[in-house]
Amino acid sequence: MLAGGDHPGGREPAKGIPDATVARLPVYLRTLNRLAEIGLHTVSSGDLAEAAGVNSAQLRKDLSYLGSYGTRGVGYDVSFLLDQIGREVGSTQDWPVIIVGMGNLGTAIANYSGLRSRGFRVVALVDPNLELVGRRLDGVTITDLADLEQTIPTTGARIGVLATPAAAAQTVCDRLGVTSILNFAAAVLTVPVGVNVRKVDLGQELQILAYHEQRKQDPYAEPPDLDAADLDAADLDAADLDAADLDAADLDAADLDAADLDDAGLTGRNLGAGTLDHALRSSRSGGTR
Repeated sequence: MLAGGDHPGGREPAKGIPDATVARLPVYLRTLNRLAEIGLHTVSSGDLAEAAGVNSAQLRKDLSYLGSYGTRGVGYDVSFLLDQIGREVGSTQDWPVIIVGMGNLGTAIANYSGLRSRGFRVVALVDPNLELVGRRLDGVTITDLADLEQTIPTTGARIGVLATPAAAAQTVCDRLGVTSILNFAAAVLTVPVGVNVRKVDLGQELQILAYHEQRKQDPYAEPPDLDAADLDAADLDAADLDAADLDAADLDAADLDAADLDDAGLTGRNLGAGTLDHALRSSRSGGTR
């Protein structure tokens, strides 16, 4: 991590970056790479946010966790920010990856050129099909699943990719012996404490899209009602509200009153910091601030 003195406006980042922010960092990294490719040296928070598909307040808050605040009137240094985010997400390191399951999906993942450019090196390919064992793919020989426990220490794999049938996923996971797993199998894995799992379910994502597509075709479909449970599921907290730049003026503009809040099940305690109470008192006194 770069020290605060290494760049104007920087400082040592706070410890503990929220998961939601971590999930957006690769998006910022990809966007910054595109900007660097077209020759941009600096970028404003607004332009970077638009290119990344987030609002500028959210972007500024995310980058503040890295200790990066940009320079007023100039924006962010693209090269510096690339390096800073790259260090945080590990793309400046070499991460050895093992892929288990060399069907169509596993083969496609192994052939994906974007892995190496992001710091991931495929060191092992594994499958139980003896007709595949011994074949080479991009310089890596496919080994037998029966030898999995020997393959991990031999190759030094740190990250595992599961592209197995759902029925085999848990058994392979138990034998894998790595602490970071990307799971493409249509199964929920049970792992011990200290093992991180990211799940990619293509079928589930397509079903979500199909749901929205179906609603577009239904002329009688109404927008879903959000209640307290929905808000909890969205994982909104005070930090998210701060990032959205909500203040008393926003609440006044929304014409919220006590009845609306009762219906929604929201209270001043839910929003915190007394912002809501202030907005309601202002509206009752004719909007005077």
